[in-house]
Amino acid sequence: MDIREQAQKMKLCAPELAATPVEVRNDALARIAAGLQAHKDEVFAANAQDLAAARDASIAQTIQKRLRYDEGKMAESLAQLQGLQGLADPIGRVLLRRELDEGLTLTRVSCPIGVIGVIFEARPDALVQVASLCIKSGNCAILKGGKETANSNRVLFSIVHEAAVAAGLPADCLALAESHADIDELLGCDEYVDLLIPRGSNAFVRYIMDHTKISVMGHSAGICHVYVDKDADQEMAARIVVDAKTQYPAVCNAAETLLVHRDIAAEFLPRVQAALAQKKARLRGTEEVIAATQADGVEPAVEPMGDDEFGTEYGDYIMSSKVVADVREAVAHINRWGSHHTDCIVTTNQQTADYFMRMVDSAGVYHNCSTRFADGFRYGFGAEVGISTGKLHARGPVGLEGLETYKYRLEGHGQLVDDYATGRSQFHFRDL
Repeated sequence: MDIREQAQKMKLCAPELAATPVEVRNDALARIAAGLQAHKDEVFAANAQDLAAARDASIAQTIQKRLRYDEGKMAESLAQLQGLQGLADPIGRVLLRRELDEGLTLTRVSCPIGVIGVIFEARPDALVQVASLCIKSGNCAILKGGKETANSNRVLFSIVHEAAVAAGLPADCLALAESHADIDELLGCDEYVDLLIPRGSNAFVRYIMDHTKISVMGHSAGICHVYVDKDADQEMAARIVVDAKTQYPAVCNAAETLLVHRDIAAEFLPRVQAALAQKKARLRGTEEVIAATQADGVEPAVEPMGDDEFGTEYGDYIMSSKVVADVREAVAHINRWGSHHTDCIVTTNQQTADYFMRMVDSAGVYHNCSTRFADGFRYGFGAEVGISTGKLHARGPVGLEGLETYKYRLEGHGQLVDDYATGRSQFHFRDL
């Protein structure tokens, strides 16, 4: 069955999935967890094939790390599944209840978006995360993972789909797309697919946006910043910068740029440079950064960079850096060069922090903590299907709430608009 046929079937079964009791959807999640544990040897064997192929293809080590699905990653998947089961049902929440007139009541209630296509990077754990979120939120999903994890995805999808059907969910509620041609076919399914969520490079997300009529939600880049203010606790700041850059450098919430207040640049930059070097990470910087970190008679350890290179997303153990005059220049830089993902200020001055958090135009704005916290699981959402840097519908880590829309229900007793248009009846709009 091709992707278009699968999408058509999904469109028909979407209302059926949306109407399933939360107990049935939670049972599906529990069965997925049991299936992962029962078939973990198959999962690990498939993942070993993917890892061997990645090594043979000389794929970067930071990317290979993302491909791995081991006991640790499975433990994370199981924790996410358990967390999702504990969350309240996102379907049918009353968002507004208003009496328009006596006997005429309007209610706004949450409901699933419908059919979602999720195209995600080569991370096997992402398939479990995305599929489980779609199940709990009552959305049908077409899943397309990276080709580098094709073997892992195939086994994981089989476990997830078998669990969903065994729990009583419609067999057509989930589908796995495997080829690049499937992506192009998916982009043309605007009659049946309600939303696309692409995860990947800027160029890839832009390609998706430019080649489909389907609504697209996601982020096209992860250029996150850490600004270290003159009033920062420098020991804390160094630890935050190192974590934000090196804890997992290939992901979108890793910091790509360090901004440092001019008053502390000569003291702080050598300190943080040394701390990053211990994690095998290096700085690129402007001439002022190089001057602040260069000892007399020693070749500069900071690679020079131009003022027009701050839009670079490295996804590696490399970090851009710049000296700024104050928090206002830091904010201006972030709003100019950032991707509106997640940005952090390190300072003990609450007034400065308040200005930064008010003025930075990003989905996540942090004070004294690592940008790596920008994650649905760490926010208590159970998991996330992606991170949105847009401003419509959902913003930041997209969990269950971001996968819901709403509908208006109006209940009456034979009321007619003509009565209100002619003045025989009048609205009184009373919130209940």
